[in-house]
Amino acid sequence: MREALQKDLTKITENFLQMVSLVREELELASAGLVEQDVAKAREAIELDRQVDAMELTIENEVLAAIARHQPVAGDLRFLATVLKALTDLERAGDYAGHVAEDALALAGEPPLKKYIVLSEMAERLERMLDELAKAIAERDLHAAERVLKIDDDVDDLYEQIVRELLTYMMEDPRTISKALTLMRVARSYERLGDHLENIAERVFFWLTGKLEGDSQKS
Repeated sequence: MREALQKDLTKITENFLQMVSLVREELELASAGLVEQDVAKAREAIELDRQVDAMELTIENEVLAAIARHQPVAGDLRFLATVLKALTDLERAGDYAGHVAEDALALAGEPPLKKYIVLSEMAERLERMLDELAKAIAERDLHAAERVLKIDDDVDDLYEQIVRELLTYMMEDPRTISKALTLMRVARSYERLGDHLENIAERVFFWLTGKLEGDSQKS
């Protein structure tokens, strides 16, 4: 009985890590599509988002089947509950990467308003958050989950910085308003993506410790 449960848990873990990897690839492609004005990469990111959505449903069914089949308790049940709740956040993270790709398509072919230095830094930190999440889940690494929370603070700071910069552009030259608003939307997508990864890290913390980390959950 235990062996059958462990087999299901391993499969669920592998599939969830694959979904994390897909979201990371989607984010990387969307960000490259924006910075490099690469339409093909932006479209590929949007296509990957459909795969992320499909994986969410697959893993959800696997988790529910495992709970019904094995009636797990304690840490095993906490793990399955963590995955079940984290799936929604991970799917939403993929959605926000898709939004970045859509805005990249909208901006493609036009001269960039500015070099996307801060936006690139935001994307790089989000990719690190996904890497640390994968490590936290694969290795039951509490410190990796804690690092996700710390990196999200950096993402929030960068978001405030880029908003200030874009507001300055708009005030100094009204002709930049349209592009600046689109870039502001990109920054907001990155910031919200980070919030969803933070939520997952908090749930991983609960899985590993039985305690909640942080008081707030983003939706």
